[in-house]
Amino acid sequence: MAAGLPALMLLLLTGLTAVNAATTKAACLDTAREAALAASRGRSGTEAGAGSAPDGADIAIRVGGDRVTVTVRAPVRALGAHLPRLTVTATAVAAVEPGIPYPVE
Repeated sequence: MAAGLPALMLLLLTGLTAVNAATTKAACLDTAREAALAASRGRSGTEAGAGSAPDGADIAIRVGGDRVTVTVRAPVRALGAHLPRLTVTATAVAAVEPGIPYPVE
């Protein structure tokens, strides 16, 4: 019984960290989609994605040919003071809208 409680706490912290990582991943994917669509339509992708980006997120926009690729990386703090941070990444691709001379990054 005495060894079971620490194991249960470790399992609980692991589960909560996984839920936090999944939530951050969903936010990164939403940010990447918003930024890719905005950049493909000639607006600033960075500004469009900044509103829904998780804390500490890094938004990278790459324009290549007729496509805009946005990659969003965000740190996830593991529930534990001495554990390393995890990083989740999400990528979205959008086709450049016809008539747009050059997509805005």
